Amino acid sequence: CPFVKGQYDPGKMQALQEKWTGEGVVWIAICSSAPGKQGHNSAEAANALTEEKGAHPTHVILDEEGTIGRLYDAKTTPHMFVVSPKGVLIYNGAIDDKGELNYVDQALTEATGGKDVSVAVTKSYGCSVKY
Repeated sequence: CPFVKGQYDPGKMQALQEKWTGEGVVWIAICSSAPGKQGHNSAEAANALTEEKGAHPTHVILDEEGTIGRLYDAKTTPHMFVVSPKGVLIYNGAIDDKGELNYVDQALTEATGGKDVSVAVTKSYGCSVKY
């Protein structure tokens, strides 16, 4: 998906992952693409791609049945969700505004600083999730 590549190829996603996992945030990358559909990877391929891209998620989950993706109503790749340590969804939407403002970084900065997330929902953009 060109939108995912647009985050990973210049290193933006990796930098965000590294920053926040370094602060103790658990970063979970979830692939909800069904077998045989665009975006699906085997466990081995997903691990190789994570390493190749220099990504820093805490965990990678293959959600081949789409259970997690549907639970969160994930529509696009990427579609970002920030969940508080208490299990409350505090951000849902795009990674950024297609410019300088990174909504995920902003949400994590506010939440870890003890503030309410000022922008809790945005419209995600990207390729559709292939359930």
